[in-house]
Amino acid sequence: MNSTYSGPCILTINAGSSSIKFSLFTVPQENQLIVGQLDGIGHKSARFEFKWSGKSTKEVMFWTNDDEPKNHREALDFLIKWLNQIFSDIEIIAIGHRVVHGGQKYSSPIIVNDEIMQELESLLMLAPLHEPHNLAGIRAAQESFPGVPQVACFDTAFHRTHSFVNDCYAIPRSFYNAGVCRYGFHGLSYEYITERLVSMFPKESRGRVIIAHLGNGASMAALKNCASVASTMGFSSLDGLPMGTRCGDIDPGVLLYMMQHDGLDAEQISHILYKESGLKGLSGGLSNDMRTLESSDRPEAKEAIEYYVKEVKREIGSLSALLAGLDVLVFTGGIGENSAIIRAKVLREMAWIGIELDEDSNVEGETIISSDKSKVLCLKIHTDEERIIARHAYELNRNKELVSS
Repeated sequence: MNSTYSGPCILTINAGSSSIKFSLFTVPQENQLIVGQLDGIGHKSARFEFKWSGKSTKEVMFWTNDDEPKNHREALDFLIKWLNQIFSDIEIIAIGHRVVHGGQKYSSPIIVNDEIMQELESLLMLAPLHEPHNLAGIRAAQESFPGVPQVACFDTAFHRTHSFVNDCYAIPRSFYNAGVCRYGFHGLSYEYITERLVSMFPKESRGRVIIAHLGNGASMAALKNCASVASTMGFSSLDGLPMGTRCGDIDPGVLLYMMQHDGLDAEQISHILYKESGLKGLSGGLSNDMRTLESSDRPEAKEAIEYYVKEVKREIGSLSALLAGLDVLVFTGGIGENSAIIRAKVLREMAWIGIELDEDSNVEGETIISSDKSKVLCLKIHTDEERIIARHAYELNRNKELVSS
């Protein structure tokens, strides 16, 4: 299928260890033309899938010989050729990248140059499982699109408004000064949801808000006057809520036990905490997918769900205490948006904080899922990180052109 669209576009890239997620947006209209993903980069199982905007089904392509992309550069080369084939005459004017970590310095998106790239490379140890691949995507895009602005959009930037006491750990202050603090993540999702809140519920958005980004990665953020004041995620993406395969909140003594009693080294412990824990670990290895757990009769699956719900409830209470109350609660992310079961389990028996669930609205997937009697407005809103990345890339590129003109 080919497209007749021609004109300026923004390409968004989210590069992982063996995948590249992408979207293409028109400017300035912000119409998403296509969204897709290259999986299995560097492996024999590489696949390419995409979906046209407005279509419900994905189209999938597998490589059948040795011509599959072996690295991010080859994957981007393939993507560029493919885009040129299906779009008659597009001009990519800027490329927006999701970058997990911006450290303490970066509180807003930025056009990447050599100096900034060096600074970002100094942050690799803060997010060793994500940052190297994010930066590899930028380098590959720089080579494939010479002269086109590369815009880094940071998942940590949204939370740079935290106070010291909501950012620090109770360890020697020298660690904080060296960058060991609570950064928070999923900031691009929170930024998009905040914009939607302001548009849909302008009065309520300025109050005390909790956003629950529940997916394979999960976190929650507390907002006052549309600014983040606290997050469940901390120094790393392991902290806070249990996730698909990540542990969430854990007593540091457990890690000492693993080292001293079981003789595990840092790499082995990292694998357990990032890859074998969370819903997967709690369910006895059954699955990290909430849909699979919800459909299972195994007691381990039910226990994993109950633990997950218990932790979400606990964080609602904790963040509400920091906010001195609660006016709005928003569910987003893959689980938050799609699981009426989880939303219902979380919101039941929450009358103590002023929440009353509308069971029918929740099952039907309405935006407002709280009852008319509820003192807290409870919502389900779809997030769109790619759109917020594209918006930042367009605005920075436009500002750059205005300054140079």
